[in-house]
Amino acid sequence: MARKSGANKKSSDEVGPATSDSESLLFGGPLRYDMGWSQHSDAFLELNFRAMVTRLPSLLASSFRLAWQADRRAARVVLGAEVSRGVAQAVSLLAVNSVLARLMSGGPVQGRLRGAVPALVAVAAVMLLSALLRAASTYATGRLEPKVERVATELYLERAAAVELSAIEDDAFHKLLDTAQYGAASARRMIAIATRVVNAMISLIAAAGVLTVLHPALLPLLVTMTLPSAWSALTIARRRYESFHAWVQHARAGHLLSGLLTEPAAAPEIRVHGVAPFLLRHFRSMSENAEAEQARLARLAARTGLIAAAWTGVATVATYATLGGLLLAGAMSLSVAGTAVIAIRTGSASLDTLVLEVNSLHEEALFVGDLQRLYVEAAKRAIPVGGDPLPEDPGEVRFENVTFTYPGNASRPALKDVTLSVPLGRIVALVGENGSGKTTLVKLLAGLYAPDRGRILWDDVDAATADRQQLAERIAMVAQDFKRWPFTARVNVAVGRSAAPLTEERLASSVAQAGAQDVVADLPRGLDTLLARGFSGGHELSGGQWQRLGIARAAYRRGQILIVDEPTAALDARAELEVFEKIRALAGSGQTVILITHRLASVRHADLVHVLDQGRLVESGTPDELLAAGGVYAELYSLQAEQFTSKVSAPEAG
Repeated sequence: MARKSGANKKSSDEVGPATSDSESLLFGGPLRYDMGWSQHSDAFLELNFRAMVTRLPSLLASSFRLAWQADRRAARVVLGAEVSRGVAQAVSLLAVNSVLARLMSGGPVQGRLRGAVPALVAVAAVMLLSALLRAASTYATGRLEPKVERVATELYLERAAAVELSAIEDDAFHKLLDTAQYGAASARRMIAIATRVVNAMISLIAAAGVLTVLHPALLPLLVTMTLPSAWSALTIARRRYESFHAWVQHARAGHLLSGLLTEPAAAPEIRVHGVAPFLLRHFRSMSENAEAEQARLARLAARTGLIAAAWTGVATVATYATLGGLLLAGAMSLSVAGTAVIAIRTGSASLDTLVLEVNSLHEEALFVGDLQRLYVEAAKRAIPVGGDPLPEDPGEVRFENVTFTYPGNASRPALKDVTLSVPLGRIVALVGENGSGKTTLVKLLAGLYAPDRGRILWDDVDAATADRQQLAERIAMVAQDFKRWPFTARVNVAVGRSAAPLTEERLASSVAQAGAQDVVADLPRGLDTLLARGFSGGHELSGGQWQRLGIARAAYRRGQILIVDEPTAALDARAELEVFEKIRALAGSGQTVILITHRLASVRHADLVHVLDQGRLVESGTPDELLAAGGVYAELYSLQAEQFTSKVSAPEAG
């Protein structure tokens, strides 16, 4: 049921659309972020005229820093061209005033025209110069914008890729990732907006200077004419930014629904189970909910614009009435009045442009601010660089009283007070029922998480203080849900050690170690076959074929410890035997293999088996020792063995 929002007696214009049934059914509740989620929101939503003027220097400086970082030469051209254009406009106003003064002076018409020629020539020259400067600025801005977006995007991706896994899985940090991704495009737009701001500022200064010289009363009236549009623009921008932040997760959910309808992995079930109408219905519901929010913003914008237009009309009438009164009172000559009209129109247009563009600059800067906050937050949560060196040839990895709880699941630790040893150069199996903590344990071993309590020691070096890059170098992993990269088969193998030179010898050796020669041979273009059906020439592999390529990837990495999580889940019985033979061969060459599997018959060749149950270590030993002990391992082994044993009652003798 859609929730009603009448608890505070607020109008729908203030609170926005209610939660849709689709949000509640599909996602368990409203997909709206509370704007109080972060400490910076109030400060950055102070969109008022004083705040805008106060922050203008920092906004321009921020834009210039982005431009300078992307292309210094283009940045210099843009800045020089826009400043020169503003100066040219001031010169043009003075030249126009000179022309009007000559034309309205006494004497023969021919003499007045001849006297105005120099000023007219100056006006023409200034117009030509302005056109050339505009062209130079346009060209340089066109060069700058894509470079700025690229630099900002690279920084975004670089920082996001360098944070701990726990940060990526954290909802608050992921929300920041959602909003910050728009910062790069905003950084690009800020460049063009900033150039217009600089030009409008200088033009306004020129017009204001002329008006002040003509009559001091005209300048305040000019400002009064433009204040309504400033208030309108800033009010609308505040609402739009608040709405964006509140609805960003809702928008992502809408994209998720539309993506599911065209996703290859979901296509078979969508067609067999007839899911398309269901998804389309809820996509429509979510879209209509978002449309209602846009309609609310449009309604408020129309009302705000109408109020601003009425205010501007009154201010404009007052300005021109004042100008007429000065003219009738003889306080101003006709030529000066003409120049004042031009200056008022120019100044009003420049001030309007300045307010709108500064507002746009400020609005874009809010999103760039999200990007910059991501940089700061990502730096706090980045994987540490440096640390204690790991032993060159460690004998074991020991877990000492390790406890770990996933964020948001404080009621049930994934591992509780686990103490065990992983001797290196052996095959070590981790067994247990689903949720026993096997995968969590190897993620801690690989450095993807840090324990809440306890230590993980490589001989005597604590992993908490060890060099994380060195630790990662020692690990190769074939996860149960390993990434199937939408690239060629060659890259899918070589990405196991992307920093290493890509050689045919190493590729062939890795493919052979995984027993994946037949998989590669069956591909249309061998290792150069694209493994992404959605692209031209793309090819799809079966689950078992992907499993072999995943093992080849781990072999290509040549890590000291190979972690294999359910390596035969997608393989038939014959292929399963072959894979375990390959795994034993890897261990025979000195590599440590940590094997996670539900198939206990597959660990009979393990040197050591650790049995986990509900996050605790309950048994350790060789397979034979554990079977003889009659504990959890023996019980699970018997249950699986019974599945392959059929009891057939003998027929009674007749």
